[in-house]
Amino acid sequence: MVQSAVEILVPSTWEIEVAVAASAFLIVSYWLFAYKVDGDDEANGGVGGFDRDSGGDVIFDKDKIRQLRGDTQTNAPYIIKVELLAAKNLIGANLNGTSDPYAIVNCGSEKRFSSMVPGSRNPMWGEEFNFPTDELPVKINVTIHDWDIIWKSTVLGSVTISVEREGQTGPVWHSLDSPSGQVCLNINAIKLPVNASRAITGYAGACRRRVSLDQQGPTIVHQKPGPLQTIFDLLPDEVVEHSYSCALERSFLYHGRIYVSAWHICFHSNVFSKQMKVVVPLGDIDEIRRSQHALINPAITIILRMGAGGHGVPPLGTPDGRVRYKFASFWNRNHTLKALQRAVNNYHAMLEVEKKERAESALRAHSSSVRGGGKVQVKAPEDTAAVPVKFQAFVKEEVLVGIYNDVFQSTPEQFLNLLLADDSTYTNEYRSARKDKNLNIEPWHTAEEYDGQVREIKFRSICNSPMCPPDTAVTEWQHVVLSPDKKMLVFETVQQPHDVPFGSYFEVHCRWRLEAKEETSSVIDIRVGVHFKKWCLMQSKIKSGAIDEYKKEVEVMLEVASSYLKSHSSSSSRGDVDNNSASSLPPIPEDSS
Repeated sequence: MVQSAVEILVPSTWEIEVAVAASAFLIVSYWLFAYKVDGDDEANGGVGGFDRDSGGDVIFDKDKIRQLRGDTQTNAPYIIKVELLAAKNLIGANLNGTSDPYAIVNCGSEKRFSSMVPGSRNPMWGEEFNFPTDELPVKINVTIHDWDIIWKSTVLGSVTISVEREGQTGPVWHSLDSPSGQVCLNINAIKLPVNASRAITGYAGACRRRVSLDQQGPTIVHQKPGPLQTIFDLLPDEVVEHSYSCALERSFLYHGRIYVSAWHICFHSNVFSKQMKVVVPLGDIDEIRRSQHALINPAITIILRMGAGGHGVPPLGTPDGRVRYKFASFWNRNHTLKALQRAVNNYHAMLEVEKKERAESALRAHSSSVRGGGKVQVKAPEDTAAVPVKFQAFVKEEVLVGIYNDVFQSTPEQFLNLLLADDSTYTNEYRSARKDKNLNIEPWHTAEEYDGQVREIKFRSICNSPMCPPDTAVTEWQHVVLSPDKKMLVFETVQQPHDVPFGSYFEVHCRWRLEAKEETSSVIDIRVGVHFKKWCLMQSKIKSGAIDEYKKEVEVMLEVASSYLKSHSSSSSRGDVDNNSASSLPPIPEDSS
């Protein structure tokens, strides 16, 4: 019986051979798979240069993002390109006499991180960092650190180089302010052409956004600061759209949390009291790839474009000189990947919308600033009568909502000639009733881009919202067109406040439409809406507040208009009014539609 028990418990020679062979096979397969996936993903980006999900959809299109990124603008007149090539004879900070060096490159207020080279006193980087600057000379500081898994990084030495003028220095070895060590840099100062439309700097979008926020006046946000403000010190209008538990790959996995906003992808970890903060602007992202940290640990690799550099923590290097951050240990990698994809796509779509809005605003301002004078005569060539002319829309139709519809005791022609003419004092009386100040009215004139005529008025308006200052500067563009039969008048306005919170983010669009009902009256329909040129934190509050404020404004406008029409109609006949006002308002081209 004892012999039978021993035979059962002790494996046979054949069982031992099978177990050893199976173990060896699993080990070899694991290493081959791990190195294969990491190597192919990081060097080639998958089949055809992009990755696909299980359904075959493209996760991220590298060529498309480069095309979109090419239209981002930077206002800096110079770009300083710093190539971190190599270092040699660095101090050995580890017990075995080596170091794990990485570099922090500073230019002005901006900071970039290079990748970390493990176990080397003579690292080779070949990485590039681009910095925008307003003027020369400028100082470049390069500090070499030794990476430590737990403790604070040790400084191995630093050097400061002054860039005095344009041009390229070529590869130059600079001695560090330490007992030993040199770093090889190639610095090139490039002067950009006026209105350069190429985003060379990694912070082009973020810097441009910070400037716009600073220029728009005081911003008051009644909201408790979130993790983006308390941890990463980002602007108060940035909110977390998604957050996921994950880990950043370094010497080992630093577990933390990734946060996604409309402008950044951020990561924070606090392992063994070692703070890890990564803040990646969406404009810096070149590719988002699937990758694999281990056989059963799917990961996401975010590759930054050339010249962007790392942000907050030394990134990983790539053979082509770009840097990357690798995140693993997601609960649902595919779901997170799609969320990151949407965030980057929305960011570039927002840039495209902003670019279009800037062009439209510039066109509207240009049309309103070119004065035509009161003697403008619009004469169309005879052969163009049959050619349809397509004019641009003055207001955004999709944002308008109806706020007023009733009978008004005036014909469309009377409304135009009495209330809107250049010599009319209606606008002055209405603005005085609202206690607006510093009113400046430009004369009506024709514009090639819009049917009818346009003009620009500026004033300072009182703000009733507790979030706003006592008053704000406002620019209002007006557009008017009368139908050929003079039975319909369209009066449109676009208001741009300047000193209110998020004032540069939105415009108030309004349309008045008068249709003749009887000989002395019309049906007036008023619609108003808020058009957001870019996303902001308080869209719903701004929209509701602006519409409610305009409803109150309409009541004053109609009251003053009725009083003004009665006072002027009683003093002169309709024919005299028409004859007297004809010289003050340039001829309104007939509606071509």
